[in-house]
Amino acid sequence: MNPQFQQIGETFVKQYYEIFDGEREGREKLVNFYHAELSLMSFEGVQVQGAACILDKIKSLTFSKIARAITTVDCQPTFDGGVLINILGQLKMDEDPVHGFSQTFVLKPLNDSFIIQHDSFRLVIHNV
Repeated sequence: MNPQFQQIGETFVKQYYEIFDGEREGREKLVNFYHAELSLMSFEGVQVQGAACILDKIKSLTFSKIARAITTVDCQPTFDGGVLINILGQLKMDEDPVHGFSQTFVLKPLNDSFIIQHDSFRLVIHNV
C-alpha cells in the first residue's frame, strides 16, 4: 500500500477539479487522467469506457460555469498501490440551484504516475 495515499488523493482532487471547473474548452485536458481503454466512468447512471468516450461524455455536459464547494475528501490506500477517493460536496452550474454531489475515483498506479481506473459521479437529489 502507498503510504502517501492521502496526499496523492488530495492533490489529484485539486488538480482534477481545477481543470473541470475552469474554462469549458480546457476540459479536454481531462483526457490525460484516463486510460485509453481501461478507464470506466459512471455518470448519473450512464456507463462509458475509455478516455475518448469519457471525454465525449464530459464535453456533452451543457453548463458553461460551475462553482464547487468540497465538504470532504476521504482517501484509502488500495492493495495494489492505488488510491480510493470519495468526494462529497455541493455544486452550482450556471443559474441552476445548488445541488449536493458525490464522486468516487479509484486511481491505479501506471508507470511513474496514476490513471483513473474508475470514476463514479452522482448528484444528490431526492425526489420525495
